[in-house]
Amino acid sequence: MRPASAGAATLADGATSPIEVLRTGMSPKRATFPAAVGTPLPLNQILVGDCLAELARLPAASVDLVFADPPYNLQLESTLSRPDQSLVDAVDDDWDKFASFAHYDAFTSAWLEAVRRVMKPDATLFVIGSYHNIFRVGSLLQDQGFWILNDIVWRKTNPMPNFRGRRFTNAHETLIWAAKDQNAKNYRFNYELLKAGNEDCQLRSDWLFPICTGGERLKDSAGRKTHPTQKPEALLARILLSATNAGDVVLDPFFGSGTTGAAAKRLGRGFIGIERDEGYAAAAAARIAAVEPLPPEAIAFTPSRRSEPRVAFAAIVEAGLIAPGAALFDEKGRHTATVRADGTIALGTVVGSIHKIGALAQGLPACNGWTYWHYRADGGPAPIDSLRAAARERLREAEP
Repeated sequence: MRPASAGAATLADGATSPIEVLRTGMSPKRATFPAAVGTPLPLNQILVGDCLAELARLPAASVDLVFADPPYNLQLESTLSRPDQSLVDAVDDDWDKFASFAHYDAFTSAWLEAVRRVMKPDATLFVIGSYHNIFRVGSLLQDQGFWILNDIVWRKTNPMPNFRGRRFTNAHETLIWAAKDQNAKNYRFNYELLKAGNEDCQLRSDWLFPICTGGERLKDSAGRKTHPTQKPEALLARILLSATNAGDVVLDPFFGSGTTGAAAKRLGRGFIGIERDEGYAAAAAARIAAVEPLPPEAIAFTPSRRSEPRVAFAAIVEAGLIAPGAALFDEKGRHTATVRADGTIALGTVVGSIHKIGALAQGLPACNGWTYWHYRADGGPAPIDSLRAAARERLREAEP
């Protein structure tokens, strides 16, 4: 959760947004900001200022991922105390106070519109919140055309207890992961890598992390928390590893204590942070300066199968990687097909693609022929998918 901004932004077309945001303790305000034209990307910088103003100055379609931790509008009306009457260090800063739900919605619509403009066509957005705000944010981002891909539950191993005993312990926060629109089909999702790192099981949408404590928690000279809602770096690292590659640019419009920047630097991603509070920005800068990036081999880009160039079985035959007339068989040796010169295969008198014939042999509606069919290699039986890998390597070697 980060300090917010007030006012209205002039968007890329130079028109002033009609949204007027009123914060508690502030008078109604309408600000006009210059549109971003030919502005260089302020890579690995913390921009100190109003988030709407700074977003308006960024080039359009320039970032690969947005992580937003906006004010939650907790609506605290009094101090919280423990059973021993000691005070709870709750979020009661002015930046989390709004005059009404309508004003919070106006603010949310404004920053969503602003970040959508700077997202690349296939960029995605993660926004985190609690029950106080996440449902309002989700509705508003859908109204603007964002396409929700997942909701993710961050389960806290060490949540703050409910001291009054009048509600369930609030032990989670919710992340919404959304594409820029429903036509964004090539958004980054490192499915294979996430699965491999999760004991070869699909990564679920419930994530278990402790809240930020111990040595990771930033504190001032008096031992007080620098920022009341600092997120654990492990949470941001998973987000970046899930939806970006090394070298991608991550935008955080509510930068706070700089967790996004610290994770980005460690993982070889670029970042842009926006923060209106100079104290938070200074603490974040010092924190990020101390981060040691991981070695290149630990974060090197690994292409996913979906990102690999398409190779047809006919191209395998044409390249001489398997000869016409060669026999293909399934792993258990129950069915044998013959490779034809045109890239089809024959099972008896039936001719078709490796997928169609594989499905027919099994009596199934569909089949991945690349993994079903095997051929005789020097080292013994091997799936024909290994031939496709060899063909792709040849293509890479042929690139200028």
